[in-house]
Amino acid sequence: MQSMSTVTVEALTYTVDGKAYESRLVYDTGILSPRPGLVMAPNWMGVSEGAERIAQAVASKGYVVLLADLYGQGVRPGNNDEAAAAMTPLKDDRALLRTLMQAALEQLKSQDRASVDKEQLAAFGFCFGGCCALELARTGAPLKAAVSFHGTLDTPNPEDGKNIKGAVLVLHGDADPLVPKEQLPAFAAEMNAAGVDWQLTSYGGAYHSFTDTEANNPGVQMYDAKVAARAFQSMHNLLEEVFQA
Repeated sequence: MQSMSTVTVEALTYTVDGKAYESRLVYDTGILSPRPGLVMAPNWMGVSEGAERIAQAVASKGYVVLLADLYGQGVRPGNNDEAAAAMTPLKDDRALLRTLMQAALEQLKSQDRASVDKEQLAAFGFCFGGCCALELARTGAPLKAAVSFHGTLDTPNPEDGKNIKGAVLVLHGDADPLVPKEQLPAFAAEMNAAGVDWQLTSYGGAYHSFTDTEANNPGVQMYDAKVAARAFQSMHNLLEEVFQA
């Protein structure tokens, strides 16, 4: 953890349609020059200690990370039932979900605490957050990349794939029972029809939440250290490529 000694986590509060949201800005205070900015959409537990740890690890690579609050200030699920209650209305209202992700991206660009290169932006997310990162890309947001870790791939408007401006990377557990198998060919068809630069990596034997160190629901959600390391490396390889282009 020594390499993260200068990575700080700060709360940022903003409003969307009169409702307060409290995200986290995560960045290395030792870097003063502009650097790429990433919107991170957390899993269904929202802004949590686990999500902050991931954001810190990514920020330590030289990125400014905005950990998006999609539920509202003070809405911090403590269990699966509370998480489902907070997430489901957003999954059912993709227009609102997109609005909240766009607001998070704008907040990343407009905050003045860390210097962000506004030409170098990307989004990534986990489980529900993977869906969020893809939906932000489908809005036509100026992202160089969108990355989904063990997220669902469906969208109510597949034709919106044509709005995607950057590369798309989906990191999927082949044994994930929570991402229906039929979503994979449907996603490929959406991306191909839109001419998107896309990749889908399916990890054999990996279940849902394979990056979540606390996931321990055998046969459904399981942490997999080896697969998690491979998946994060894949994201970092892509980001390095698209930000150099």
